Amino acid sequence: MSKKKDYTAMWKDLGIDLAAHDGLLEVLSSAYGEVFLSQSDRPKGLGYFDLLVSEIHGRRIEELLEAKKRGGKVFGVFCLYVPEEIILAADSVCVGLCAGADVGTQHAEQVLPRNTCALIKSFVGFKLARVCPYFETCDLLIGETTCDGKKKAYEIFGDFQETFVMEVPHTKSAQAQVLWRSEIQRLTNKIEEISGKEITAGNLSESVKTVNAKRRALQRLSALRRARPSPISGRDALLINQVQFYDDPVRFTEKLNALCAELTERVAEGTGVAPAAAPRIVVSGCPMAAPNWKVPFLVEKNGATIVAEESCVGERGTRNLVAEDGETRDDLLDRIADRYLQVDCACFTPNTERLDHVVEMARDYEADGVVHYALQFCAPYTIEAYKVQKALERENVPLLKLETDYSMEDAAQLDTRVQAFLEMLE
Repeated sequence: MSKKKDYTAMWKDLGIDLAAHDGLLEVLSSAYGEVFLSQSDRPKGLGYFDLLVSEIHGRRIEELLEAKKRGGKVFGVFCLYVPEEIILAADSVCVGLCAGADVGTQHAEQVLPRNTCALIKSFVGFKLARVCPYFETCDLLIGETTCDGKKKAYEIFGDFQETFVMEVPHTKSAQAQVLWRSEIQRLTNKIEEISGKEITAGNLSESVKTVNAKRRALQRLSALRRARPSPISGRDALLINQVQFYDDPVRFTEKLNALCAELTERVAEGTGVAPAAAPRIVVSGCPMAAPNWKVPFLVEKNGATIVAEESCVGERGTRNLVAEDGETRDDLLDRIADRYLQVDCACFTPNTERLDHVVEMARDYEADGVVHYALQFCAPYTIEAYKVQKALERENVPLLKLETDYSMEDAAQLDTRVQAFLEMLE
């Protein structure tokens, strides 16, 4: 994952702690090699995604700065409840900011309790340790009230960088739908204010088509993974889903469709990343923000294949499209609001849709078992794991519940549990 160009001057101008940043890139390069590049017979189309990750703090940051020079704005988001379509309609760039590494913990714990979930401590740590150039390119950060930890952390985060918070309702009642539609409008007004651009029906219609095309490509990838054997590893599919939050959406869609064409040929030839008889696993639960690759690596190094993810970096984030038939701006904002409220995050109650989807995915992907992944201190997912287990028990689908953080301290223990689970499946 070596840098193709020296970006030191750019990072310095952004205020990055160069020594700490160099250490971070060194660790990530080593981890990337072990988790991804060590795999044999990877599809050739993954070369683009490997290159993108190797330049993720370089070329992509340059592109963001160039967009700003042309008058565009950069909006950083922490969750897929923030509609990318609205940001693109303002001739602006949307980038994901959820960090998935144990970085800057000592900085984060100066303002957050120690018993805070790793994802929250990570994004606060990345900012306060000054090791993430994405934060420094953003004109506005957009948060959301998907959990108590996040919404209180955003209050603190606002002391360090301007942060706008959307209120996500925790039910899907008629009243909640009205609230959510008003939040979509409030976000639209804020993006127009920051960007200085009017969001028109025409621009919104085009951005809806752009994001729908990206989701269709990701749905195509998911469908190909149903083959036996799977033509791509779960690790590589997860990487692609993580990269979509950083990359240019049009370019990403083009490269992913090219990869899917290659995977289609592999399916026709019966070429897979593991034997057809290898245990097939669906991973369910918390989102795995890059570079959080620990659990998928442990599952697949023990001989299983991850065939799907029921998470925000999986089908939960790509399942539904925005209806493209709106004629006015309000029509399109209505359809955007409708689409995003279908996302079945564990913050909702009741959340029967998610339970149905976990069972449906286990059946559709012919999974031998489900691994439920949750971050420590993430109450929505750790508590909802009980309901997921009961739903899968009714279908006789085995479940392994894992609760962990971003450190590698428990890797050996998790490895033992994963091995025992896979042996039980066989």
